[in-house]
Amino acid sequence: MSYVNKEQIERAKRLDLLTYLQMYEPAELVRCSRNVYTTRTHDSLKISNGKWYWWSRGIGGRSALDYLIKVRGMSFPDAVLQIEGVHPGSAPAFSQSLQQRSSPARFELPEPNHTSHRVMAYLSKRGIHRTLIDYCLETGRLYESRRYHNAVFVGFDREGTPRYAAIRGTTSTRYMGEAAGSDKRYSFSIPASENSTVLHLFESAIDLLSYCTLEHLAGRDWRQAHKLSLAGIYRPRTNGEDSTPPSALTHYLKCFPQVNRLVLHLDNDEPGRLAAATIQRLLSPALLISDEPPKFGKDINNDLMEFRRRRGEPSR
Repeated sequence: MSYVNKEQIERAKRLDLLTYLQMYEPAELVRCSRNVYTTRTHDSLKISNGKWYWWSRGIGGRSALDYLIKVRGMSFPDAVLQIEGVHPGSAPAFSQSLQQRSSPARFELPEPNHTSHRVMAYLSKRGIHRTLIDYCLETGRLYESRRYHNAVFVGFDREGTPRYAAIRGTTSTRYMGEAAGSDKRYSFSIPASENSTVLHLFESAIDLLSYCTLEHLAGRDWRQAHKLSLAGIYRPRTNGEDSTPPSALTHYLKCFPQVNRLVLHLDNDEPGRLAAATIQRLLSPALLISDEPPKFGKDINNDLMEFRRRRGEPSR
């Protein structure tokens, strides 16, 4: 078990959740109103007046330490060390002005583990074909983090430099997040092997890999068209008229100007349907857009698992 001393514990207890997210995970923070925030991963978790409360689970707290333990499922020592890792040194003095501004963090990938066995097992249980897993591992798009054995899905720029990382827990805690400093314009993607004019759009990396697995199982070339994930649900502005397309999508279209057809595979829930309708409204004059939501359940991974179940196949 990890060891932490009294001084480390006291420092960790002083860091509030809003400041922690503003400084080290700004992409996870969403403003609901002037003084209320939520997170992209858990939209029923609200942060205000120095406190946070996760309404769907009925739990809350004050500090980032409480959040890491109760929401992300970390052990007490690991949560303390996590805070120490992002803010080492003497006890910080956080001012109100610091809490109200977002400081962009330097992008840094989680340290890789020496194997990816847990990630491979996790994705296999989610129905992802070994061919897809191996491709992502070999191209550096996927690896297992050393500290928490999370699945790390990496996004690159056109020069092959990592610029984004989605992080997905492989245990029952179901942690979802992003590496600090991630640039959403470079979200996880698999470009077409040739000069395709078609782009398939997904909410998550696992949905993207699920669709590729379905293509592979059907005997089709899963590299024939471009595939892009949005690193979570795209949330249009409430008034609709002032909405802009997701930054990952607009940047990908800029990098591949030959794309003239967009196929939407967003979730079969209210946010997913709203996002699909908004993207169609904003981009349909320039692109031929098809809306192809999941046939079974909420997302494309549900489609894949149902397909395997009907064929009587194991997920592996």
